[in-house]
Amino acid sequence: MRARFPVPFAGLLICCLLAPAVLAQPADAPALRTVGEVQGSGPRSALLGEAVSVEGVVTAVMRHPEFFEGRDGWFLQGRSDGDPATSDAVFVLDSGGPPVGTRIRVRGTVVELDAGQGSMTALRPEGMAPLGAGALPRPVRLTALPTDWERYEGMRVRLAVPLTLAGTHRLGREGELVVHVGERLRVPTDVVAPGAPARALAAANAVRSLRLDDGSLEERPAAVWYLPGGVPRTGSRLRGVEGVLDQRGGGYVLQLTRAPTVRAAPRPAAPKVGGDLRVAALNLENFFNGDGQGGGFPTPRGARTPAEFAAQRDRLVATLTAMDPDIAALMELENDGDGPQSALAELVAALNRAEAARGGAQDWRAVPSAGVDLGRDAIRVGLIHRTGRVEAVGPAASLVDDLFGSRSRPPLAQSFRAGDGPVFTVVANHFKSKGCGQAAGADADQRDGQGCWNATRTLSAQRLDAWLRGDPTGSGSDLAMIVGDLNAYAQEDPLRTLAEAGWRDAFAGQAMPYSYVYNGEAGRLDHALLSPALAARLAGAVEWHTNADEPVTAGYRERPDAAGPWRSSDHDPLLLGLRLRRP
Repeated sequence: MRARFPVPFAGLLICCLLAPAVLAQPADAPALRTVGEVQGSGPRSALLGEAVSVEGVVTAVMRHPEFFEGRDGWFLQGRSDGDPATSDAVFVLDSGGPPVGTRIRVRGTVVELDAGQGSMTALRPEGMAPLGAGALPRPVRLTALPTDWERYEGMRVRLAVPLTLAGTHRLGREGELVVHVGERLRVPTDVVAPGAPARALAAANAVRSLRLDDGSLEERPAAVWYLPGGVPRTGSRLRGVEGVLDQRGGGYVLQLTRAPTVRAAPRPAAPKVGGDLRVAALNLENFFNGDGQGGGFPTPRGARTPAEFAAQRDRLVATLTAMDPDIAALMELENDGDGPQSALAELVAALNRAEAARGGAQDWRAVPSAGVDLGRDAIRVGLIHRTGRVEAVGPAASLVDDLFGSRSRPPLAQSFRAGDGPVFTVVANHFKSKGCGQAAGADADQRDGQGCWNATRTLSAQRLDAWLRGDPTGSGSDLAMIVGDLNAYAQEDPLRTLAEAGWRDAFAGQAMPYSYVYNGEAGRLDHALLSPALAARLAGAVEWHTNADEPVTAGYRERPDAAGPWRSSDHDPLLLGLRLRRP
């Protein structure tokens, strides 16, 4: 969280105790203006560059050596000018700061500070004269969604509207909590088409988004002073949110002046689905096991210590054990084969130990990688299954070409049969991420909401469909599923491509499916797509929100001592129920 206030406060902000040297007001000081006149009704002050004098009460002090390149200062709020279109507060650039509650006259030059998107009106002071103690202005009570936050810039506000905790936001090394006015927001391209519709929804989302600053000195605090027990899950509700509205970092930030009330969102129970066979899919968030003998840490991408790895492994085991699938597709698995010291072997062994502890069958096995090429990326996909419930039919197959293996990870397909039921094929996938490193041409960000590498992901979808139409496992069956992290939201080109090819979304018709939270917005990067014949046998599909809604501070790196499935990854696992066994 961004550092503003070195120590917590209750009710009022605690500011620095050393006031700056007071400069006398000269006889030719500019005529006194209202703060509203200085702010004006537009995005920039009409008095930019002019010398002005204003009076008001100090409502918040912002002082920290690393605070936006030394832009320390304090907020001054004056009496209302009667114009609802103008803000009655202004930011004063000053590395000192009189105590909160001081009534003061300031003369200075009007400037505009870059806020990332837009600007914040401020005064560069040339003289100050304290006028004694003053009553803090009563916060403006907002009972509806503002159409324009600008009119409240720098003012004390109280949000008497429902707020939903949406996650965290980072700016450089810093971050804040993100809240949405009303219900939580969706990633635009998860619900509308890329391009103009996505841009319009993104703009509407921005109006409903607000960042909250708690004054902590930590980027990822273990506990947040105003939220008992630390940061709660995404989806929690906040009431009584009150503070000073700041504009920085591409949006608005509320510098809290009192502790809000939190109704924490509960953790969901393990999912249940219908049918007689269950298939899970889970991004493991870089499951690397060092040298496989307890050493080799830190790993290139995952755990930094043996304790962190043990926590990561145990949480993943708790996740899979609770879901109790017959088959599991895995992403972000260390690409070190399937030998006895591999990450895949480590996970399978841990699952079997967990089964033994509860008296279950120790029949977890990995689909062997012998004879298939899984690329040269540091991570790969994998498939594991319960041999007492399903049998692998024939060898596995993978697709490696100039695209799969160099950008998207090679898909892994394996056919199975449950009892005397029909043969079906599961294909684990992990398409190229949205990170923009080396993206160029059609793969550069087209500003349509799909991010970088969309062209590559779309071509990956086309080639995957063509490959599966050729029955790479030789199953002869029309029952197939594509599962995994496609790094594309539900309305983006790769998913539209697969839908047009006939693949059916297992989560179609659900109110708000999501598996990932990014910048406070929920969406689906993880998908389950079924051939038409298999879609007719679908009995249920669910995402278990064990991860995306959990705060980063609950992760295995930050909390290696915590138990259970929570924050085992940054993606939520999927679970499908299918009718595949013969009666």
